[in-house]
Amino acid sequence: MSLQDHLVTRVLGLPGAARSFWIERGLRIPMRDGVTLAADHYVPAGEPAGTLLVRGPYGRRFPFNHLYARPYAARGYHVVFVSSRGTAASDGDFDPMRTERDDGRDVVAWLVAQPWFTGTFATVGPSYLGYTQWTLLEDPPPQMAAAVVTVGPHDFARHSWGTGALNLDLVGWSDMVSQLPRSDKPSLAAAIRQTMSGPAQKRALRSVFTDLPLVEAGERHYAGRARWFRDRVTRPDLDDPYWAPMRHPEALDRAGIPILLHSGWQDLFLGQTVEQYSRLSARGVDVGLTIGPWTHTEVIGKGARILIPETLDWLGAKLRGEPLRRAARVRVKVTGSGEWRETDAWPPPAREIALHLRPGGGLGEAAAGSASFTFDPASPTPAVGGPLLDGGGYVDDGALAERADVLAFTGSPLTSPLEVQGSPVVELAHHSDNPYADLFVRVSEVSARGSRNVTEGYRRLDPARDQNTPVRLQLLPTAHRFAAGSRIRVLIAGGCYPQFSRNLGTAENPGTGTKLAPSRHTITLGPSRLVLPGTA
Repeated sequence: MSLQDHLVTRVLGLPGAARSFWIERGLRIPMRDGVTLAADHYVPAGEPAGTLLVRGPYGRRFPFNHLYARPYAARGYHVVFVSSRGTAASDGDFDPMRTERDDGRDVVAWLVAQPWFTGTFATVGPSYLGYTQWTLLEDPPPQMAAAVVTVGPHDFARHSWGTGALNLDLVGWSDMVSQLPRSDKPSLAAAIRQTMSGPAQKRALRSVFTDLPLVEAGERHYAGRARWFRDRVTRPDLDDPYWAPMRHPEALDRAGIPILLHSGWQDLFLGQTVEQYSRLSARGVDVGLTIGPWTHTEVIGKGARILIPETLDWLGAKLRGEPLRRAARVRVKVTGSGEWRETDAWPPPAREIALHLRPGGGLGEAAAGSASFTFDPASPTPAVGGPLLDGGGYVDDGALAERADVLAFTGSPLTSPLEVQGSPVVELAHHSDNPYADLFVRVSEVSARGSRNVTEGYRRLDPARDQNTPVRLQLLPTAHRFAAGSRIRVLIAGGCYPQFSRNLGTAENPGTGTKLAPSRHTITLGPSRLVLPGTA
């Protein structure tokens, strides 16, 4: 084993004795349409422990091979790492997510025919590499015996347009992935580009976020590099047949193998991961869930020391019958406490705690009154922290509460700690003078150290159904302890930009529209409230 593998073993605290392996690079795997995909095969020395399949578009070199291939090969697994079509020396055109279902089945057909195949296989990988696992789980091959899905969505269409507004992480992601080299030669520059986005990229993308129409601003920037962009930003209807190849809800009804799920409280796909656990668990599937205090990229970075040993433990138990060290099905880090909790159910039993929005910006008992703000799409309310692809996470959002286009309601100091686990709900008696309007709601904790975000939710209101009717907005799941002496705060705005595309305030298509109109929001305070799932 090389020095780099010894270093990874030490840094990640990986269990078990490592062994030697070698790599067969540049294999070609045939697809049904004549395209061949590039792959590397990690071959362990001695008796194999099993077979793992990894598929994705980000290349097969650093950092992904150091996290999702080499550590497993060093513990006896055959690992086949396959690049998506149109990426990293694979033939064809890259059309993100739309070809992975069929290509995955062709890869499996090749895999099980190899003379060294061990009879069953498992899948591992994060993000897009997690999504490719769900494409297989939609109709699981009989040889598929286990999976470890890290921050992997099963429905990319819903991630894009599920709130009714476009999730603009598409902009930066398209820029990054469209610049990856088509070859798979080692490249430090490419490795840096795919693991972080610096100020230069943000400056280059500024016009995409400011100019209208959005689709033309994007196409000017990408200059033909991201041909998928137009369709993604101009098709808000999830029933559009265009999205069908990217949607795999049937996987949650058909998967029956052991599946371990990993996420972070500030991850892009947290809601889908929790949904995956809930639906699989309700069906009696052998499923585990770990959620830490991480963003999407931190899951792969900070979380690796916890999650990769967990993965090896899961694979050893489910593929080889070894004892499972994991004591409970669910492990969550309770933010604000620094404690990990283990349970066999999520969410745990809870009591409903209702806090009403009060005149003067208070939070507590119900009282009559109203409060208003104006959202101007020409100067949209900014995203401050939260579940962003880049630059998000836990931040001090006190400046957001001071904006004129944000309503802030802050409770009295808590006399004792309050722990919540589950999905808070905000119920608003809401009206807008413009039927084309959005709502962003955040819950934060205010203390002597400032205001820190806890959880949030977003919705583009339906112009026909959501006028002059109560709006119920379920926030993202959380596990958080509000400290004694701290105060709970609710923030309400009409945008969160550029996490979500700004509502132009008109009936125009959000990708091609150019006209802007503001919206005046009014909240009737008496019935409007925050409902927290306090731990029982």
